[in-house]
Formats: sequence, C-alpha cells, structure tokens
Amino acid sequence: MQEATRIIAVRHGETAWNADARIQGHQDVELNDTGRLQARRLGQALADENPAAIYSSDLRRALQTAEAVARTTGVPLIAAPGLRERGFGAFEGRTFEDVQVHAPEHARRWRQRDPDYAPAGGGESLTALRARVQRTVDELAARHTGALIVLVAHGGVMDVLYRLATHQGLQAPRTWVLANAAINRLLWSRASGLALVGWGDTRHLTERGRDELHG
Repeated sequence: MQEATRIIAVRHGETAWNADARIQGHQDVELNDTGRLQARRLGQALADENPAAIYSSDLRRALQTAEAVARTTGVPLIAAPGLRERGFGAFEGRTFEDVQVHAPEHARRWRQRDPDYAPAGGGESLTALRARVQRTVDELAARHTGALIVLVAHGGVMDVLYRLATHQGLQAPRTWVLANAAINRLLWSRASGLALVGWGDTRHLTERGRDELHG
C-alpha cells in the first residue's frame, strides 16, 4: 500500500486589502501588522511539525507568511507560482460592491459561481483555477510520499482544496470558513487524491481571522 503525503495548507495572514474587502487576485499585496502577527503565531504553532518542504505562492502575502514557518522549522521555502490566487483581471483592487454597481452581469455570474466565468481583463475561471491547483498539489505532494509538506497560499486555493478533498463541485454553496493563517490538514495519495483530516484550526491565533474575500 502506497504511503500518503500529509499536507498542512494555510491561507496567508491578513493584508490591508483583506481589511478593506478589496479583491486581491494576483496583486502583490503585503501583510499588514495583524497579518505579520498571525504569521509569527503560525510559525510558532508549526515549529515542531518537521515538514519535508514548505511551498508557497510567489505573491508576497503568502511568502511572508511562509517565511515565518521556515524560520521556526529550519526548512527552506520554495516558491510555487501554481499556488497563486485566482486571477480577477480588471476587478483587482476594487470591492465586490463596486463591481455589483458598475458591472452587474459580471457580479451575477461571479456570485452564482459560474464555473466557466472569467472576470474581465484576463481573469481566471473557477474551472481553470481548480485544474491549476489540482495539478500543482498533485505534483508537489508526489515528491514527498510518506512525509509532511506545508503549502501556503490563498483563500481561493484553500476553497479548491476543500472541494477536492470533500468531492464537492465548484458551484456547491460554501459552508466552511477560509480564515487567514488557519491550519488545515489533508492527506494525498496517487490513488485517491486529497482527503480531509482537519479544517480551520485557529487555536494558535488570539485575534479572530477574516473569512476569505478573493485573496
């Protein structure tokens, strides 16, 4: 029987755009003071986990969060662009409320989770995002069978991981929380893909994390 890869998946710490409810997407926003504190607490919480590797989205908010884990574990950090957030094209930097007012048809398709809808200006569809995340996680997890890896990414990526692990479609209503710096645990095997072990652990955080909003 083939050994599974254990995965700790984490959404980055809070940013100013999270606090302002702005759509981040591929914009390279850094952590705010709360996010930096969350990253330090995350690093402390994972200090004894002994991962084989730490992979992070190449966007600063994820890298800064992953660096805190790399410092406490002594494990080198590897940037993985395939773990980037969903691209939101021309809507990046705006609030969803603004999109609703000025582009209501786009907002409707977005709100209804149309799997083939790609935001204007070169955005990415949910179908494309799922394919990218699954391909990236399969590749990274296959390198470390029988070991533990840490993946630091974004709310959209965490959402895809949960759906893959629980066999839920892209349009299923979300009933799970995607908090900043929460610890999520999964298993991966070549035969079965992802399976859920634990989700949304924020016991290491003293402040309540914000739920995912496009970042």
